[in-house]
Amino acid sequence: MTLVLTASHLEAILDMPATVAAVEGIFGDIGRGTAHQPAPAAMYLPSSDSNFVVMSGLADGPGLAAVKLLADIPSNSDAGLPTQRSTILLADQQTGATLAILDGRIPTRARTAAASAVASKYLAPAGSSTLGLIGAGALAAAHLEAMLVVLPIDTVVVWSRTQATIERFRNAVAHLHVKVLAAGSVREVLESSDVVCTLTPSVDPILKGEWLLPGLHVNAVGARPRTSHREIDSLGMARSRVFVDSMATAVAKSGDLLLAVEEGAMALDDVAGELSDVVAGTQAGRASDTEITLFNSVGIGSLDLAIGRILYDAALERGIGLKVNMAG
Repeated sequence: MTLVLTASHLEAILDMPATVAAVEGIFGDIGRGTAHQPAPAAMYLPSSDSNFVVMSGLADGPGLAAVKLLADIPSNSDAGLPTQRSTILLADQQTGATLAILDGRIPTRARTAAASAVASKYLAPAGSSTLGLIGAGALAAAHLEAMLVVLPIDTVVVWSRTQATIERFRNAVAHLHVKVLAAGSVREVLESSDVVCTLTPSVDPILKGEWLLPGLHVNAVGARPRTSHREIDSLGMARSRVFVDSMATAVAKSGDLLLAVEEGAMALDDVAGELSDVVAGTQAGRASDTEITLFNSVGIGSLDLAIGRILYDAALERGIGLKVNMAG
């Protein structure tokens, strides 16, 4: 039987500490060679702005193969529709049976935040207590929740283009009991924080390299999976020690990286490495208290696999979801 899990099902069973642990585990598996992370396949036609990305992964530990189809359609906003939609399929690694089909919105948001948290655990200055958020939507709230799992965060400095978005963020995180300060500019966020997450679907850079201060760690998360979109300018990439979630994925989808290379600010060889190698212990993370580090997070299918495993198991335990005989 195949278990079908809707967004409301998944929201009810989501556990952020478990998600962070699962994401850290799968990064370690990739680094140790017990998980396979292929490059994504992107599909598009010149007749529209629709971009369909196939993300996949295979891992011994969770015992799964996973595939996600992500639809990235910016023009949906004109019709009041989500600009990104996705569906995740989980299959048993041994038998190939389709175990579950999940709506991708909740898992993608949570595993993205968890990846930033894992990167911050290994790359941020020890004892980091102030989190900066550039963007204040649902992904920002998830990032704060994930960061509290790995760092002693007591203050959040947040910037958004609208005050209403910041107020919605305050309400969403009120139960987390941290101080929330509204910043007047992106630069103010950078100057006030130990760790910064960029969470905007920017086409043009919103963070300038001249604003980066020694010791800062940045999680660049928000740009769409398109080679022409970026949040960080070329100087910001060049001034940072850059780690990626997957080199093959970054070369295929990261405008932050590829535009910096195209503009001559850095070379692909300047990328310090993949986060998986840091988690596995085969590569050093932060080298000093004054180093600027940056995690370029584009998104990989193995993270969907990792969170899919724990969500599927939780749903079975609680009797949540719709069971369907796909072969019937």
